[in-house]
Amino acid sequence: MSDVVKIIGAGFAGCEAAHQLSKRGIKTELYEMKPVKYSPAHSSPDLAELVCSNSFKAMRVESAVGMMKAEMRMLSSLSLECADECSVPAGGALAVDREKFSALMTEKITADENVTLIRSEVTEIPEGNVIIAAGPLASDALSESIAELCGGSISFFDAAAPIVTAESIDMSRAFTQSRYGRGEPDDYVNCPMNKEEYEAFYEELINAESAETHSFDKRKQVYEGCMPIEVMASRGKDTIRYGPMKPAGLKDPSTGRMPYANLQLRKENREGTMYNLVGFQTNLKFGEQKRVFSMIPALKDAEFVRYGVMHRNTFLNSPGLLSSDFSLIKRPSLFFAGQITGVEGYMESAASGMLAGINMARRLEGKEPLILPPTTILGALSRYVADESVKNFQPMGAAFGLLPPLDTKIRNKQERYAFLAQRGLDDLKKQLLGDYFFEL
Repeated sequence: MSDVVKIIGAGFAGCEAAHQLSKRGIKTELYEMKPVKYSPAHSSPDLAELVCSNSFKAMRVESAVGMMKAEMRMLSSLSLECADECSVPAGGALAVDREKFSALMTEKITADENVTLIRSEVTEIPEGNVIIAAGPLASDALSESIAELCGGSISFFDAAAPIVTAESIDMSRAFTQSRYGRGEPDDYVNCPMNKEEYEAFYEELINAESAETHSFDKRKQVYEGCMPIEVMASRGKDTIRYGPMKPAGLKDPSTGRMPYANLQLRKENREGTMYNLVGFQTNLKFGEQKRVFSMIPALKDAEFVRYGVMHRNTFLNSPGLLSSDFSLIKRPSLFFAGQITGVEGYMESAASGMLAGINMARRLEGKEPLILPPTTILGALSRYVADESVKNFQPMGAAFGLLPPLDTKIRNKQERYAFLAQRGLDDLKKQLLGDYFFEL
């Protein structure tokens, strides 16, 4: 096929789109501005760089994101293939060694004969067949071009969590255990706190000094899914005890009881030499992070490999702009993919890139777009970004609440989730087996 598709951005979505097009024999030019230019949150020249957590969340199919990953595997996801090779223990979650993961994604893409990787910044939207997967941290020039084409965009802030060395964790004040016994016992290091310790920590946290917001956007709108721990804590004394510091499902061996509050640390790399502070995304000044987080007994002598940072994100007001196949309504040869569409999360971004790539290929082949069943997470998300009835559009991750209700009410939550997952995966299998809808 002579058509060459230009893909702007080589993050999760861009790499998945290129992979899906290549599988169908379609050549792509994949543009990535790194290392010529970096966004405020990126530092590695490798593709599909992880800038927040190293976790792709739950693996079990009875969870919404686990169900979505099962759907993605049926569609041959490149990022999940690489994640499996670079996984680190994380209980019931799929987490990766971030450097090895990005290096492997880069290796796979550069070895693909149908993909030409071009290290250059794109400042204007090209003509022809294009997929914009520049992500929520698109350069200012490209963002302006997108805003001009789409009638504006919305900016908000994301934050990343700090990372500490394993050897600096005081294991005499910590214990290894996975919540509710899921996964292996040593997948997480738990840092318990009693009531007195927590209350002292809380007071310092809510009064700590935050870093200045980057000059590119002074607005302080934060997205709920990646909220700084200090912002969350300001909502109430017990808010984080029911969030990132919840002790539920754990028992401290030193007391035989559930801790009053608990911070979990998750392996950042396969060797287990580094751990990230789960749920502790932050925009505190670096010195304040060291001072306040070291009040957690197990982290009193913690050595910080990376401090948390905050950065701007941008997403489209997608309803009314995008179709369910992720193409722009007023220019069907232009597709969007990734968090810029309003899907939220690594895997959700990767999945949207897969669907954009598949549907670009189908468009070039003169076929109808692949719109997955509404009973699937991917089908529900693709409908959400195109739902014009949504008036206050906000980023959305995988959630069972997006799916149509069951005909029969199931009170037990786990049984209900299992049934929803089985229903959706069965519907997807039926669709993918149909010659009219899809060819693997």
